[in-house]
Amino acid sequence: MLAALRESGQRGILHSGWAGLHADDLPPEVFLLSEAPHAWLFPQMAAVIHHGGAGTTAAALRAGVPAGVVAHIGDQPYWGQRLHALGVGAAPLRRHQLSATRLAAMIRTLTTTPDLRRQAADLGRRIQAEDGIGRAIKGGTGPTG
Repeated sequence: MLAALRESGQRGILHSGWAGLHADDLPPEVFLLSEAPHAWLFPQMAAVIHHGGAGTTAAALRAGVPAGVVAHIGDQPYWGQRLHALGVGAAPLRRHQLSATRLAAMIRTLTTTPDLRRQAADLGRRIQAEDGIGRAIKGGTGPTG
């Protein structure tokens, strides 16, 4: 991750997770968080790269910023492909394909492609305008509602 950020010329925020990272191990352009609310953090980002879990994918979509997925297991590859197909994310990577060069390319794509930013912002606005709970209470308008 550090090499990819350096290669792409970007700053980064890393979630420490289980990696055992420590802030004193990082260069000054990388900030380490142990936790942060996605709803607050993601809209402030130029792009979000994550594991592709359904909840994190939803938070990235709602934030309206381009997103990339480095998938590990389960449904994560699906969500990465979905972001890419919607035109709001870079082509996903699988964990076993990960390299500094590939991750740097993803970072560059996410941060320098105007169409991704525009489409992500548009989709984010549409998601933010939804009232799913209100719609469910009213019985919805879908095929079964």
